[in-house]
Formats: sequence, structure tokens, C-alpha cells
Amino acid sequence: MPASERIPAGSVTTDPRTLLTHGQLTVRGQIREASNAVLYCTVAYEGEEAACVYKPVAGEQPLWDFPDGTLAQREVAAYEVSRATGWDLVPPTVLRDGPYGEGMCQLWIDASGDEALLALVDGDEPGDGWKAVGRAQVDEERTALLVHADDARLRRLAVLDAVINNGDRKGGHLLAAGGRLYGIDHGVTFNAEDRLRTLLWGWAGEPLTEEAVEVLRGLREALADGGALAERLAALLTKVEVEAVRERVRSLLESGRHPAPSGEWPAIPWPPV
Repeated sequence: MPASERIPAGSVTTDPRTLLTHGQLTVRGQIREASNAVLYCTVAYEGEEAACVYKPVAGEQPLWDFPDGTLAQREVAAYEVSRATGWDLVPPTVLRDGPYGEGMCQLWIDASGDEALLALVDGDEPGDGWKAVGRAQVDEERTALLVHADDARLRRLAVLDAVINNGDRKGGHLLAAGGRLYGIDHGVTFNAEDRLRTLLWGWAGEPLTEEAVEVLRGLREALADGGALAERLAALLTKVEVEAVRERVRSLLESGRHPAPSGEWPAIPWPPV
């Protein structure tokens, strides 16, 4: 969808979740680079309009390690966990009916594209302000060090990804806008088995920040039986998957450290961007 045809998502006064849930959803185009059906839409409600992304369940491609027809619910669950942290790293996302059936609907974020979050550098050291991820093959004759910014927002996202067990944190799933950072495309999350694949390994093994520990303690409480977050996730995930979220939070609090690659699963998604 050309930028000139997009309608800005900001400046609405209605709660975005109300707008996304109850607004009139109109398809404006298709984002063809995606592996599943991703539709660029507008949503209008009581005189206000915003841009959004609509991913119908009917357009999901089957995956060997996830039950069919569950990716939209996982996207909404990722938003619910993000909202519970108070970091709001995932744009407002709801499950609703649309022109092609039930699907997830997420507020569109116009990324500025002027923040360097990932880079390839020559040499073996990341340099000031950067964290090393690993060596990357640039072409047949050259490798380079893949790095990401040593950014507090990215570090929060790394913690969120560990909680939701994100199997696809690519560079293209990071959006910077107005000084804020957002993560998108959370369909392959919440697997009960370890599936963490990410470009944000720069803090692997390092102690969690005090802020992250406090947030994880809050999640632990919200995920307890009868907790608000537990109730919301129960409507979107299986009992086994919700219990796995609790276990990942417990594990992070017990270790007090960012997780490291397990060695039993590819650590970096492909393609990485």
C-alpha cells in the first residue's frame, strides 16, 4: 500500500479498542509481502476513522507446530500481555468479525524509519551503543557482525518476547514511531514448547533490569487463577499454553536473567529481516 494512500492511525480520541471492535471495517488493499492474508483497512466509528490491519483466520496458512486457525488469537493474546506489562509495546489489537470472517484487527502504525535499530558491522566488536547478535553471511565472500541497538525499549521487548515465547522476532517486525517502539506480527507465539527465535539476543544471560523484575512480578500476580490476565488469555489460548506462560514468568523471576538460546531450536528467525 503506497504511503500516499494510507490514512494516519493517530489523533483519534476514541479508545482504539472500541474503534477497532465496533467500527465499520473497510478493506482498502492487501499487503502482499506477508505469508498469510494481511489486509490494509480503515475502521470508522462515531465520526472517527483510523487505519488498521485485518488478518482473517480464513487467510492463515497451516503450520506444523501450531493448531490451524489460531494465529489471530495469538496476536490478540500478545497484545493482552503487552498491555498488562504497562509497556504497551504491541499496538491495540482485537478479535472481531470482518468482511472475510473472524480475524485479528490491529491499529496501523506509521513507522518513521529514521531510527537505526539493527545493523551489520565489520569486525568482531559491536561498538558503543550496540549489542552483538552473531555473525551473518552478507555474500559468498563476506560475513559481518549482526548487532542491535542497546536500547531500553528493545530490552523491554526482549523480555516480552521471552514471556510470550515469540518464534519470529524479525527486524521487519520492529516499528519506531514518535519516539515509541512497537512489535508486530505475533501469530507464532505462546507455543507450550520452547520456540523463542529472535534478533534480540544481545542481553542473553545478563541480569534483568529492576524494572523488568517488577513487571514480571505483576504478570505473575495477573496470571494467577482468577487473575485478570489469566481470564483474558483463557479465552484465546489452551490451558496448557496459559500454564506455559506462567512457567516462563516463574522461570525468568527465578533466574533473574535474560534467557539464552537453548541450542535445541534455531535461535534466529529466517529470513532475519
